[in-house]
Amino acid sequence: SFTLVLANSCNKCKNEDPRARIINNGTEKASVQIKTSGGNTININNILPETSSEYASYAPGVITFTITVSETDYIKVDTLESCFDYDIAIDASNVITVTAIDRN
Repeated sequence: SFTLVLANSCNKCKNEDPRARIINNGTEKASVQIKTSGGNTININNILPETSSEYASYAPGVITFTITVSETDYIKVDTLESCFDYDIAIDASNVITVTAIDRN
């Protein structure tokens, strides 16, 4: 029991909601809608080329990202976990990658 408490106290993140941001390496403004499996929606809008947004928090679980660039939607579905940050990067060809960063 003592070891469990000790090991648990080493984690910086304690079941905190995941967070995501857009990193726009493309040539057009980009927006993303983050829809959680619980039905909540978070929007990060009009991120200019060569900039990134602030992080937005949302509930963990199955997430649908709808990224809009030049009025074209790109959809990515992923399962996102507590205590992770997710960087949603868009390159010049509008290829989207999601990178997970453990906050512990």
